[in-house]
Amino acid sequence: MMVLAALIKVPEEPCQCPDCLRFYREHDRLIREFPTLRQQQEINWAALQSFRTLCGRVLEDLQKQVIKNPPTHADEKTSQSTLEKKQESITQVIADLENINAHLFSIEALMERIFDVKVPEAVEDKFKEIAGELAPDPLNIDRLRLNRLLHQTPDLPEK
Repeated sequence: MMVLAALIKVPEEPCQCPDCLRFYREHDRLIREFPTLRQQQEINWAALQSFRTLCGRVLEDLQKQVIKNPPTHADEKTSQSTLEKKQESITQVIADLENINAHLFSIEALMERIFDVKVPEAVEDKFKEIAGELAPDPLNIDRLRLNRLLHQTPDLPEK
C-alpha cells in the first residue's frame, strides 16, 4: 500500500490550467454573490431549469430536423457512407441528449427536496460569514495587498 501511495502524486496546489482557473473564479463568484442557503437553492434551481430548457429545445430541434430531412439517396455529390455516418452521428447525439434530459429530470426531482429545508436567520448569517471566508472579494484592497506580498507581483506600485 505504501508503494501505491508513493506512485500516486497528489498535487499540493490546485490545478492552474485555464479551465480550472475559470472554474475556481466562477465557484468563488457564486459563493460571494449568493452567500445564503436560500440564495444557493434558488440559483441552483435556476441553473438546472435553464440547462433543461436549452437541452430540451436543442433536442426537439434536432428531432424535427431528422424527420423533416431524412437521408436521401438522390444526392449524387455525397457518398452513401458519408450520409450514413452523418445520420449515425445525429442519431447518437439525439440519444445522448435524451439521456442528459432524463438525468436532469432525476436531478430536478431530488432538488425539489432541498426547498423543504428552511433555516433560521442566524444560520443564514453563518452561511454569509463562511461564504466570506471561502470566497473573499478578490478586488478587496486587503486581498490585493496580501496577494502582492505572497506572490511578489508588481500589481501595486512600491511606495
